[in-house]
This record gives sequence, structure tokens and C-alpha cells, in this order.
Amino acid sequence: MKSSPTNNSPGLRVLVGMSGGVDSSVAALCLRDAGYDVAGITMRLKPRHMLNDAQAAAVEKEIADAAAVCAKLGIEHFAPDFSAAFEENVIGAFVSAYKNGETPNPCFRCNQTIKFGVMLDWALAHGFDKIATGHYAEIVEEGGRTKLKRSPDQKDQSYFLSGLTPAQLSRTLLPLNRMGKAETRALAQQHGLPVAQKPDSQEICFIPDNDYVSFLERFGGPLPGPGDFVAPDGAVLGAHRGIYRYTIGQRKGLGITFGEPRFVTAIDAARNTVTLGRDADRYTADVRLRALNLIAVDALEAPVRVEAKVRYAAKADRALLTPTGGGTAQLRFDTPQRAVTPGQVAALYTGDYVLGSGIITR
Repeated sequence: MKSSPTNNSPGLRVLVGMSGGVDSSVAALCLRDAGYDVAGITMRLKPRHMLNDAQAAAVEKEIADAAAVCAKLGIEHFAPDFSAAFEENVIGAFVSAYKNGETPNPCFRCNQTIKFGVMLDWALAHGFDKIATGHYAEIVEEGGRTKLKRSPDQKDQSYFLSGLTPAQLSRTLLPLNRMGKAETRALAQQHGLPVAQKPDSQEICFIPDNDYVSFLERFGGPLPGPGDFVAPDGAVLGAHRGIYRYTIGQRKGLGITFGEPRFVTAIDAARNTVTLGRDADRYTADVRLRALNLIAVDALEAPVRVEAKVRYAAKADRALLTPTGGGTAQLRFDTPQRAVTPGQVAALYTGDYVLGSGIITR
């Protein structure tokens, strides 16, 4: 099955965000073959002062891989430095969240502020009409409104795009919207793209080896110190080594043992405590949201039935979404959810449409 980019217009200038991976490379290929005037951009995001020589070399390799794909496709390639904006908007927010006892989603934040923020602004300032990425999701125009839909492929990535605005989406193309990962790789192989067999990255791009604790201790400035592990009733169980080391649902690496499994069920930055509960304490049906972002509608005037995902890998489950004013809302799930984590994203769906999203507060 071939992809079907929306809003096709011969000569429309499109800047494709290219990471050096296969998805964004095939996105550029599809748009070029669909008649767009295409160029690629690989953003320099990781601050040099946070990289050792090997990590800096890896950044240059990613840029070189994207440039090689652009050369193969016969399109122009740009590599501007957006590291200052990335450090402020993504890394800064990441550090602040952990200091406040939350577990952030930096990829979601990067999409909001960098890929569909700084990159989009750069594209428009340099004469491009739209941007494009290799995300698996679908953008549609219905009733004069730009909406976002889930991809039919199991790799659907609408969760990570649920923080975007209709204005951002209206300037975006997602040419992989009707493709699967196997087809994407097959197209890359068929056209001789040098990244056809390059594996997908599974890590947060600025956290080497997924060791976020070491990253925070090197670059996070003053961090919260030791405090108390407590039971749900407030009884002190022992000492923790700093709230930034823990996340909701965690069982291993606590440094304290019991005669039965215990899990992190709450983190209180104000009291500098980490609550350890039993398995049943990990589940909740009531979830509070802040920073409510709506895509499919301008506002919510009354409670609405939705499906919601409290993490990317979670199954979307039925819930009642109730607006509570000031960009906040409450989700009440029909079935209690496991390890709902403050700082993470709740993506909200009505059918295949993305209603919007919110950041979990508790």
C-alpha cells in the first residue's frame, strides 16, 4: 500500500524533520515522489557541553546519515543548531519534573516546543509551506478544522502528538499515515536508502544508556536529598536516597526489603517522602490532569466519554472526562489503572480521533 500525503499541491515546499532513521527518510521519499518540493532538516539538539567525544561523534553520525539520504533523494539538507532551545524547553523541563517528584515525557515535550515549534518557525521563516515528520498518525481536515487520528498500524504514535494544536497540525504532513513499519523498511530497501536496516532508537535521545539518574546528578544542579520511605498511613519505613531516583510503580532498586513486594505508589516533593504500598495500592480510577490541550474541539462544556491512555504502551481504556476549569480536568476510568504517574501524558480519544491530552498531576 502506498502512502497518501494530504494537501498535495505540486511545488508546495515541505521541510522534513530527519533524524537519520528509516521513518523520516521514507517520509521524505514519499513526499518527493508525490510532487512536493522537499528538503530535509536534522536539528542539532544535544548541548555540546553535555556530550563526551563519543556522544558528540554519534550526533555527527546521525546528521551524516540524514545528509546521505538527502543526497540519495536529490534534495537539500539543513542542520541548524537548536540546542539552546532544546536545553531550555526539554532538558530544563525534564530536570524540573524529577525535582518535583514527577516522571516526565521529554519526547512529548519536544514535539510541542521543538519539532512542531522551533522547527516549524524556522521552516516558515525560510520560505517553506509545511513541515513533515515520520510519525505514524493521520491528519485530516474536517468541517474547517484540522484534526488528528490514530494510525491503523500497531506503531500508532498519535499519543506523542496529542499535545499539538490544530494550528501546528495544519502546517504538518504525516506521509506514513497509512503505512506499516514493514512497508516503510521495504520502501527504503527498494529505493536503496542507506538507512534501510538501521535499528529504531529506544532511548531518550539525551540520556546515554537510559541512565537518567546519572544525567540528573551531572547536569541537574542541586537535587533533593535523602528523606523517608513511608507507608500509605504515614508510618516511616526507612530512608530513601532522593525522590528523583524513584518513579511510580517501581519495585526494584529501592534499597529496602520487606516480607512481601512493595511498590512506589506516591512521591511527595514538599514532604520529601516516597510512599511504598502493596500491589492493590498501585491502582486508581481517578486521575487529575493539567495543561489540558484540545485538538478536536475548541472547548469542553460538559463531561464527555472518552478512551484514554495514561502511557504510550498502555491500552486505551474507557473513562469519563470532566472539565474542571483553568486548563484542568478529571478522568474517571471505568476500570482502575495501574501505576498512574504524575508528569506523564494522558492522551484522550473519541473513536479514532484524538480529542487532546493532559499532563497527569495525581
